Amino acid sequence: MSAPRPAGDLFSLEGRTAIVTGASSGLGARFASVLAQAGATVFAAARRVDRLKELADSDARIHPVACDVALEADRTRLIETALTTTGRIDILVNNAATSGETRAEDESPDAFSDVLGVNLTAPFHLARLTAEAPAPASGSRSIINVSSILGLVSAAPLGGASYSASKAGLIGLTRELAGQWGRSGTRVNALAPGWFRTEMTADLFGDERSSRWVERNTLLHRGGDGHELDGALLFLASDASSYCTGQVLTVDGGWTAR
Repeated sequence: MSAPRPAGDLFSLEGRTAIVTGASSGLGARFASVLAQAGATVFAAARRVDRLKELADSDARIHPVACDVALEADRTRLIETALTTTGRIDILVNNAATSGETRAEDESPDAFSDVLGVNLTAPFHLARLTAEAPAPASGSRSIINVSSILGLVSAAPLGGASYSASKAGLIGLTRELAGQWGRSGTRVNALAPGWFRTEMTADLFGDERSSRWVERNTLLHRGGDGHELDGALLFLASDASSYCTGQVLTVDGGWTAR
């Protein structure tokens, strides 16, 4: 085990390579920027390449990669691009996700399967490819699966069967992979955000009744802002969490503590 680093260096990602999926907007774009600002070379992946290029223009350490995580070939190419460019992968943030119907009776089996393909199968494959890549010189690698409070509790009447199932499955996958890969130094943790203001939740926060529902059921009486996940992300990505694996870090303003 290496000597402890000074407190100021705990969250530094200098010299490291990170991959962030679903990085064209919302929390994913924020995650890519935060990791880059901490010193990492970041491969920002998503389908909307124009959005990725705008993100890359804001920081030279961010590299846009067109990627549809629903496609196995795209996932493989994303990992190969990072390895070919920097020769290493230190951090993987499985953030890309899609949502299905809110009412279970409105969701077909095929549509349910499609959501799980993006939200659960793709993260598994990307994590496996990352774990199979040459080990970083530090011997430590961090995989962060972005789950949700809907993987922990029901949010009826909002939510959705496929989305909740995929996010709960991602938590189970996190714990299993942490157990299988711990000996190799690969840490696998999950980040479970609550109700944050993003492109995906614009309708929720744009509706006065729904917004009041969030406030009423959150101990801090408000939704979250993107920057309030920065610390949790950096903790899981950096040496600050070097003895943390198989865990779910919930950042939800107290929603699940009710």
